[in-house]
Order: sequence, then structure tokens, then C-alpha cells
Amino acid sequence: MTSEPGFIDPTAGGARERVAFAPRPMDLAGKVVGLLDNTKEQADIILETVGEALRERYGVARVVVRRKEFFSRPAAGALIDGMANEVHVAVAALGG
Repeated sequence: MTSEPGFIDPTAGGARERVAFAPRPMDLAGKVVGLLDNTKEQADIILETVGEALRERYGVARVVVRRKEFFSRPAAGALIDGMANEVHVAVAALGG
């Protein structure tokens, strides 16, 4: 069994237009990681746990958590732009 996390591409299948993935860093050590809370139930708890694991296991320097206004609407452009200017890597996260 590998200790590397598995990833699922939520965009697989059904998309009419392909969007290129952003370049990935070789590792997360020393990076600032942004986690975007979708406001669903327990998303904050999940993100807190993920943030701790990123710091402990992968040497992330800092975790920045931002919260969308409402789960059924896209994040505001200002929120996305602000996070993009502050972090090296961002993850849109889901709660219950």
C-alpha cells in the first residue's frame, strides 16, 4: 500500500470543454496552500484536518482557508483573485 494520497478528477466525463490543468509544484515543502471552503456542512472541520496533515506530512509552510459566500454559487472573483495572489497551490474543497 502506498502512502501517497489518491486523487479523483471531479471533471472527468461530461465536460464539453477541456480546461488545461495548472502547473503542479514538485512538492509542497515551504509552500503556502489555499483551501476554499464551499460552506457545506463540516467543510471547515475537514479543511482543518487537511491543513494539519499538509503541514505535518508535506512541510507546507502555511495554510490559508477562505470561505465561499454560498455553496451553490461560484466563488466571487475577488475571493479567487485574492487567494491566487496569496498562495502557491489552491484546493477547492467540499463538505457534506
